Amino acid sequence: MVRVHARGIVQNVLVAGPEDGPPVLLIHGNCSSADFWRPLLRHLPPHLRIVAPDLRGYGESEAAPVDATRGLRDFADDVAALLDLPELFPAGAAPLVVAHSMGCGVAMQVLVDHPHRVRALLLEAPVSPYGFGGTRDLDGTPTTPDFAGTGGGGANPDFVRRLAAKDRDGDEPTSPRAVLRTAYVADPASLGADEELLLDTVLSTAVGDDNYPGTSVPSPNWPGIAPGDRGVLNTMAPNHFRIAEDLVAVATKPPITWVRGDQDAIVSDTSLFDLAYLGQLGLVPGWPGADACPPQPMVGQTRAVLDRYAAAGGSYREVVYAGCGHSPHVERPEEFAAELIRLL
Repeated sequence: MVRVHARGIVQNVLVAGPEDGPPVLLIHGNCSSADFWRPLLRHLPPHLRIVAPDLRGYGESEAAPVDATRGLRDFADDVAALLDLPELFPAGAAPLVVAHSMGCGVAMQVLVDHPHRVRALLLEAPVSPYGFGGTRDLDGTPTTPDFAGTGGGGANPDFVRRLAAKDRDGDEPTSPRAVLRTAYVADPASLGADEELLLDTVLSTAVGDDNYPGTSVPSPNWPGIAPGDRGVLNTMAPNHFRIAEDLVAVATKPPITWVRGDQDAIVSDTSLFDLAYLGQLGLVPGWPGADACPPQPMVGQTRAVLDRYAAAGGSYREVVYAGCGHSPHVERPEEFAAELIRLL
């Protein structure tokens, strides 16, 4: 690990491999850190130059405030600043960018803002290009004008409380350990000896209005909350993060590989973290029905946007692992590593 000053904050960065090796930039997802990539690193060849930052508010990086009105750009700008540091990357490097979950939205933003700096993209369980929640169709049409049901108010308050308390207990379904076992992977046995390490990454999350989960505002629309302007979950609210058009229009289109598990509980068309789907299941009272508030078709949206990306001159592959959940690089590290090497 090295600590660097970039974009006015202290960033903690996992670095491995020779300085002149083919560069690979790893961007972790929400409620994790760079160490969440450790199960993958064991399966990568040693000649690669690996750079994996802790995003702001995660791991050992500074918990700088997150301005959600910029979408995921605070994170993307932090990451892009690392590309200009000679102690991390060769001059003018264009790394293969590998990202997980929320980190995929960060990677998409880096591509849009710095297309010449991205060699290829490997998107693992990516957040939809239309954000998380609050949209009804493949075009990302909002379910309500204020995107009710998305953002910081959608976090389970007991999970947030336990996260802030660094709770390592696994008995309650809202404990970070239980969420790691049931939502991050399809089979908790796949965590193996890495469970404590991976739980450490979850518990490294900075909790508060400026970080996770962020703020919310009252809404006249079900379920009574709308996204605020501060904090992590609001960065992915579809009023702040809608990158589909910019992604399709980017002038330089590197190849994209999209990897997902068919039992993903977080990013799917039946996401257990989408309040509309939970309402449909009867777990959130007052759901106004599928006509007013259908679950977000997350996977369908990503496929539709990548189809447009390919039609506009780019290319992509969709790789689906049967029986796999939200973290293929943890659950199927050898297969995931092979996809990474294939892109290189």
